[in-house]
Amino acid sequence: MQLSSLVGRLPYPSQGLQRALAISAIITQAGIGVTGSIVRVTGSGLGCPTWPQCFPGSMVPVEHPEYATLNQWIEYGNRLLTIVVVFVAALCVLAAWRVYLDHPNRKRLVKLAWIMPAGVVAQAIIGGITVLADLLWWVVALHFLPSTVLVWMAVVLLRAFNEGDEPPRSLVPRASRPVLGALVVALSGLIIAGTVVTGAGPHGGDPDVERLDAPIETLTRIHSFFLYAFLAVLVILGVQWYRARVEKKLWARYATVWGIALAQGLLGIIQYRLGIPEALVSLHVLGSMLVIAATAALWCATRDRGPVVSAAPATDRHAVGAA
Repeated sequence: MQLSSLVGRLPYPSQGLQRALAISAIITQAGIGVTGSIVRVTGSGLGCPTWPQCFPGSMVPVEHPEYATLNQWIEYGNRLLTIVVVFVAALCVLAAWRVYLDHPNRKRLVKLAWIMPAGVVAQAIIGGITVLADLLWWVVALHFLPSTVLVWMAVVLLRAFNEGDEPPRSLVPRASRPVLGALVVALSGLIIAGTVVTGAGPHGGDPDVERLDAPIETLTRIHSFFLYAFLAVLVILGVQWYRARVEKKLWARYATVWGIALAQGLLGIIQYRLGIPEALVSLHVLGSMLVIAATAALWCATRDRGPVVSAAPATDRHAVGAA
């Protein structure tokens, strides 16, 4: 109750601020994945060979004959970005908590907000294990995957700030629900297969890191299969929604997913044909984050939880912890 009392003294966040914080969460959660790929393609994964310190006895990079200064700072910069991610996640929690104090029915909003800092803590722990495991490929994959989940959940949080908490009412045909589930499954397979391709590729974060001993051509075909499956499910959804005459706003989200997914597929083909150049790897990771965010937005748009009731503070404050 003491914490609730302290939070209750904060100014009530405007709806614009609520949205800005959720969008910042999406950007920072996606950004940490992209900067992680930059660490990998520049061979900077062991630029700071210990964790949480950069070097034994030093939290920051120091001159060292075995580690290039640039590589040290690239890895250290990625670690520093975690502080920004934590800061934004904490602000999301405070905003959701402050809203809840005036609108006690908004428990779901608070739960969604807490996922952000909880995920960052999990990421930090896995990141430490990744360094201690000398960038073992499957540990690196496990380090990346939580970021994809957190981007999805940050989009859900953004939606939650802009809607009510009524029981969800579907805006699409009943037959579309399992198809939407299949879309998420195909997207999950696409992302996981991508990390496996990366595990067999040339960019391991350090020149001496052991790579996955598997033919990259075969792994790339598997990765492509999931993209085709993802697009095929999108086609099925489009047919269903056309017949059901769904709302226009759904078509805008639907078209966005198509555009980003096709661009990402084209980028993947170019990347493979050019021998997986470093810059395109990071751009491809950014594309994967955009596909996740767009698909999450489409998923959220298929349900309605009523109008937002917490855009402004309660006129008669009877909130939890208000006293």
